[in-house]
Amino acid sequence: MNKEDLLAKIRANIHTTYDMPSFDDMKGVQYADPLKQFVEMSKTVGGKVVELEKGQDINEVIKNCYPDAKVIASNLPEVTIANRNPDTVAEANDLNGTDVGVVRGVFGVAENGCIWIPQTMKQKAVCFISEYLVILLDHKQIVNNMHEAYQRIEFNSYGYGCFISGPSKTADIAQALVMGAQAARGVTVVLE
Repeated sequence: MNKEDLLAKIRANIHTTYDMPSFDDMKGVQYADPLKQFVEMSKTVGGKVVELEKGQDINEVIKNCYPDAKVIASNLPEVTIANRNPDTVAEANDLNGTDVGVVRGVFGVAENGCIWIPQTMKQKAVCFISEYLVILLDHKQIVNNMHEAYQRIEFNSYGYGCFISGPSKTADIAQALVMGAQAARGVTVVLE
């Protein structure tokens, strides 16, 4: 039996149909304090949140969070401790061995603690190959839910972006939770 025959049999045996709901008025969950909810959700999904105080140096914050880091990758001008730049490496594999990658998020989502990160560097692998990821985020750029988030997504000339929420994790094998299975073992969000 081919695919079309199978689908035809399924359609022929549908007894009751329902109209699709309208999503026009759907706003999603709203929070009294989206920033507070974002911080709570970030921690719930395994991330850390650091609030940058006025005048505090981001480089000192990174050093304090990851004192043993030897290789720090970033193309952000304010991250002067970076000793590897994802814009100047020849290929993504050259970022292998990165202890800490530092990137900038555009906005965070209170509902699930995720952050929209467009590709702003030649090698986006820094977001996934780094042992630990630091995401800089303006604390005023928090939306309530994914409905609001999808309305804000914009792509630049690289044409790529993704949502990142906490460290990578999986429990596929023997139902044991493994952190850092497919990407960073830890994520620290620095709220500016």
